[in-house]
Amino acid sequence: MTIDKREDRAAVFFDKRMLAYRIPAGVFDSEPSALLEHQIPQPENPERIDNTRSVLERCPIAARLDWHGITPATDEDLLSFHTPAYLDILKEVDRTGGSVTRSTHLSKGELEAVRLSAGAAIDAAKTVMEGRSRIAYALGRPPSHHAQPDVADGYCFVNGVGLAALEALRAGCERVAVIDWDVHHGNGTQEGFYGRDDVLTISMHMDHGAWGPTHVQTGGVEETGSGAGGGCNINLPLPMGSGDVLYNEVFEHCVVPAVKRFAPDMIVLANGQDANQFDPNGRQCVTMKGFHSLGSKLRWLAGDVSDGRVIVTQEGGYNPSYAPLCAYAVMAGLLGEPLDIADPIAFYPEDAAASQRALETLISVHPLLGQ
Repeated sequence: MTIDKREDRAAVFFDKRMLAYRIPAGVFDSEPSALLEHQIPQPENPERIDNTRSVLERCPIAARLDWHGITPATDEDLLSFHTPAYLDILKEVDRTGGSVTRSTHLSKGELEAVRLSAGAAIDAAKTVMEGRSRIAYALGRPPSHHAQPDVADGYCFVNGVGLAALEALRAGCERVAVIDWDVHHGNGTQEGFYGRDDVLTISMHMDHGAWGPTHVQTGGVEETGSGAGGGCNINLPLPMGSGDVLYNEVFEHCVVPAVKRFAPDMIVLANGQDANQFDPNGRQCVTMKGFHSLGSKLRWLAGDVSDGRVIVTQEGGYNPSYAPLCAYAVMAGLLGEPLDIADPIAFYPEDAAASQRALETLISVHPLLGQ
């Protein structure tokens, strides 16, 4: 498909009420320590999303972005992915505030922000499915892709990625592909669709493995789906220190062929920027240039399989100055625009030979690649 970029605009869904909640400071994302004079602000903070809003409102592509409010997700919406018992737990914790799981703290009243973030994903899906925009971006917090049907994890309570995919299916799509390039494994989305054959889930992530009872999934190549969903889950664990070259090579040589084989009529992007080289929550080295290239590649992939349609959900990205610039880079790539903002700090000298070896190793060990 040839995409005329003059016709391309992106709808962005945002509500400042999502900025009203702040998780208590502590030891990074754990409980406060009596040993520390100064506790550390929690990385999932309002500033990272408000700065993303600010960059998108002021950046060179600002004239091609249409801003919208959000319809909060209802119980019925949330129950399309999550269990009733789990939703009851969230409502109970919301009354006073507290930790749902070790890494996932719900401040008092914060379920409002959770509903808004989830609603943004649903609104974005509806906007694309109704033909009002080919690209729609749910700029929400808290993030979503770690939330399993009945388990909160990694700052995530409700899986907006899953809700967007389900809305696309409900509105007429036959097959949906989820592409997740957040630095962490999209375990919640994987869990929600693991036995289904109408959703292909692909996660490119730092090879961190399982991290406890709330994240028992390993993110390894052996997790390929079950039952009817066998072969419909592709994990692409990448070595720590991976940068622009490897991320883009893996996307081109692994993600693109898999998506084309699956032949979806919609793509949902779990758009985390925490693979950037300055993120406190990751150990990867992707720059603004790398994210722009990923966005550009996704634009052309969507042109081939989904008439250029992409639903985007905001996921991780915890450096509040650099992650928003990387979010802009993704959107510029998706809209076919050049990267017109100079990178203020990136410097990583990539080893192309090491990246090539890592790519060859991944393809050689993965049961679903190279077919």
